[in-house]
Amino acid sequence: MRFLSRQNITLILGAFVIASCTPKKIELGKSSNQEVIAAMTLEEKAQVLVGNDPGFPRGYPSGFGGADTLFNTQPPVVGHTEKIVPGAAGTTYGVPRLGIPAIVLADGPAGVRIDPLRPDTAKTYYATAFPIETLLACSWDTATVRRVGECMGKEALEYGVDILLAPALNIHRNPLGGRNFEYYSEDPLISGEMAAAMVNGVQSMGVGTSIKHFAANNNETNRMSIDAKIDEKTLHETYLKGFEIAVKKSHPWTVMSAYNKINGVYCSENPVLLDSILRKSWGFDGLVMTDWFAGRDRIQQVIAGNDLLMPGSFYIAEKIVKAVRNGELDEKFVDRNVDRILDVIKKTPRFKKYAYSETPDLKAHAKIAEQIALEGMVLLKNEKGALPFTQKIKNIAAFGMGTYQTIAVGTGSGNVNRAYTISLNEGLLAQGYAIPKELEGIYEAHVESEKKRVGEKSSYFQPDIMLKEKEWSVNELNKYASSCDLGLFTISRTSGEFADRKIEDDFALTQEEQQMLKKLSRVFHAKNKKLIVVLNIGGVIETASWKNYADAILLVWQPGQEAGTAIAQILSGQVSPSGKLSMTFPNKYTDVPSATYFPDPANDPKEVAYTEGGYVGYKHYLAKGVKPSYEFGYGLSYTSFDAKDISIAHNKNGEVECDLTITNVGDFAGKEVVQVYVKDPQGLVKLKKFAKTRNLKVDESSVIKMTLTHDDLESYNAKQSKWEVIPGIYQVMIGNSSENIWLSKDIEL
Repeated sequence: MRFLSRQNITLILGAFVIASCTPKKIELGKSSNQEVIAAMTLEEKAQVLVGNDPGFPRGYPSGFGGADTLFNTQPPVVGHTEKIVPGAAGTTYGVPRLGIPAIVLADGPAGVRIDPLRPDTAKTYYATAFPIETLLACSWDTATVRRVGECMGKEALEYGVDILLAPALNIHRNPLGGRNFEYYSEDPLISGEMAAAMVNGVQSMGVGTSIKHFAANNNETNRMSIDAKIDEKTLHETYLKGFEIAVKKSHPWTVMSAYNKINGVYCSENPVLLDSILRKSWGFDGLVMTDWFAGRDRIQQVIAGNDLLMPGSFYIAEKIVKAVRNGELDEKFVDRNVDRILDVIKKTPRFKKYAYSETPDLKAHAKIAEQIALEGMVLLKNEKGALPFTQKIKNIAAFGMGTYQTIAVGTGSGNVNRAYTISLNEGLLAQGYAIPKELEGIYEAHVESEKKRVGEKSSYFQPDIMLKEKEWSVNELNKYASSCDLGLFTISRTSGEFADRKIEDDFALTQEEQQMLKKLSRVFHAKNKKLIVVLNIGGVIETASWKNYADAILLVWQPGQEAGTAIAQILSGQVSPSGKLSMTFPNKYTDVPSATYFPDPANDPKEVAYTEGGYVGYKHYLAKGVKPSYEFGYGLSYTSFDAKDISIAHNKNGEVECDLTITNVGDFAGKEVVQVYVKDPQGLVKLKKFAKTRNLKVDESSVIKMTLTHDDLESYNAKQSKWEVIPGIYQVMIGNSSENIWLSKDIEL
């Protein structure tokens, strides 16, 4: 045996003493979260909870604030975090000595929203404007939506954005909702499935998401404080269900709490919503952040589990510090929330020191935006083969402001700073069609005149003011009807944050639009020529009173920056439309189930009653036997499909299997959407499954198989606060819209 000398023993003991006396370097990622939190001062922890935006409070419109945000703030911390990505919505607070970076959060329902120009360089930082979420939902194709998410995630990654504040998935409760274009559907299943696909796409690029606005943020009127009065069954089945699907199927890094109250409690201050439901029941393990300036009681927000209060200020951080020191707030809640924030920070590209290129492949993404737009456009009407254009169509009399100023996306945080928008007239010209030069010149001059009348917006957050439609005499229109092969009229609408839409001149057509439709229909039909109407809109409008004037109606929504290119492909027949409505188009506004209860800004409402309960959209129309103008799930094609070999049966596991074969029996290649609805023993009809076929060639078939599990058939028992399958007879229906059912069968459970 070899023995150590006394000298070696002394050296070893000395080294041990030195090592044990040297403070351990604490650093996020190398040390545990608990060690990092223990090394933080209370002031640092409080500031991490409230974020840090050097641009605050400059640049925010007056409609944003809470009582203690805009009026009682001190300047934000400058020095710890510079404005990392100009135009991003905000940043978190960094603690460099502990290896905690500031991370960047940017808006992005239709694309990454950052500033396109920076003062220190001539380089541009444009992002791709993809179709709005409403169009994406009308694709009924989660694979399509995931592709959009992948592109958005890649752009966010290369531009230095760590978390995309998207997708939004609140319910289209009412067609006047100002932000419906940012949301998917009136149905929670579609909303949840589409949101999950988007999250999975974005996060596959290593960038986080923040699904929003949790929950029941279904109107913009008094959105900062309005109290949504909703019964528990409706809340869980309609307004929370989509979020539950998204959380369980895609595991978003973050969830954004909504501005409004639900049954008297602000969403950002509600521990039942944020902890009991979101975390304990659904298993969410990310962080919760407020919407910008949301809520009132900052201490209650911390306790409730709203981890990150954005956009951040010294004032709110100081409030948290004082509350801990005077015993009003237990520091364990602060530490818990900081722990969650650190977990997310460790996932981010910035923490991983990703080398941002700032040069995403915008050309490739523009092509994808074009392809995606084609999937969600809905053909509402097509009499006597008015569409697609025949080979005889060469000269098009193209009217309507939206033909020349096609709207790509909505306004506010859902806007995108894009390099361009291809208008419909540009798309038609690129396809080889001709538009009278004189007509183009007249609209160009009218657009410039209208822009001068409207003036510049004081903030890009403000909704755009719609440009008035040009008025034409019958004699003027007759000239174009004589010289052109076909008439086309585009009706356009925009909306955005801070304001809900109006019934007059928005949901309903303007007087100028009504007169134009009548005149165009008369002069073109008198010459045995067709009139095509294109709807370039963000939300539902009234169609019943005027649709008979048109031979065909194509709903293109707000289809992103490649708008004109995609629309022209549908009109010309290069692609058959395959979109289906993810919402109902009513005959009139008073048919809408929430029409009586939707908040009227003129009355300065303090609360909004959800008296219609779960009978939102198609559920109401089917239950009451009210015929809509266009039903939920509706959409035409240039081809025809045959559904055969349809079966609905129990399997050995007690589940319900729905099988069928779809065959293209028409003259164009195309896609069909199969929809499964279930009427429960209480009489409520709900969409339970859907599937879109691949592009089927003529005579080609596709076998569709869908299984309804017990989870799919559950209803919420408010008395016992649990989900359960109600025993009884369930009517299972398979079709291609809520009203066009191919097979219905009763199943006993």
